[in-house]
Amino acid sequence: MRGRAGAFAPAAAVTGAGIAVLRRNAPGSRARWERQNYAGRTVELYAGPASAVGVALCAARVHPAAGAAVLAAGACGAYDDVAGYLSGDTRRGFRAHLGALRDGEVTSGAVKLFGISAAALVAGALLKERPLDKFLAGCVIAGTAHFVNLVDVRPGRAAGAVLALGAPGLLRKGPGAGLSAAAMGAAAAVLPGDLAERAMIGDTGAHALGAALGAAVVAGNRRSGLLAHAVAVVAVAVYGDRVSAWARSL
Repeated sequence: MRGRAGAFAPAAAVTGAGIAVLRRNAPGSRARWERQNYAGRTVELYAGPASAVGVALCAARVHPAAGAAVLAAGACGAYDDVAGYLSGDTRRGFRAHLGALRDGEVTSGAVKLFGISAAALVAGALLKERPLDKFLAGCVIAGTAHFVNLVDVRPGRAAGAVLALGAPGLLRKGPGAGLSAAAMGAAAAVLPGDLAERAMIGDTGAHALGAALGAAVVAGNRRSGLLAHAVAVVAVAVYGDRVSAWARSL
């Protein structure tokens, strides 16, 4: 178990170190790294990029394609965190952003949606051999990234979901265990600050952690497992707006 899950401690350590470095030397003003959470409290955003980099580096050691997908998901999430905030765009969900795209408006959410999907499909093509498996793998990685972001509506929910959903992957052999461990290590590092409402992982961290978890699912499953997971995440995406509204009401 120790050898298969050896990415947990490095991912946690790199993420924790990244938070500390950013807190001491935040690029720009500190105000750029602060947001108001759902309760109106001021929280810091260092955990987002720190967890994205931490999990991406450790995932890349397991499989370069997985690391690249995680980094791309984090970068797309960061773009939405920054551009969406600066523009004041509060639209959420696929339908809102696709509707804006039909009207000729390219929102930061649409850029994130297509960017993560493209990166996931490329990673899926590199992680699997058969055409159908490649496509299903891409769906799982992108869908899991969006799922983790979808549940990130209250402190600790996204990181907690990654820890809970990633744990079964540690029982597997091969790269799936290592990728699960990487996602869980980064999630564990950000969870205390997130729960205490001192920090927020934002879209940057949520999408990166979700992509790592999706890559773990891909690495640890054959076609039947991929199909089951793809159906599940697509169903969540289709009903995402409804699920998100329900989660925010709790």
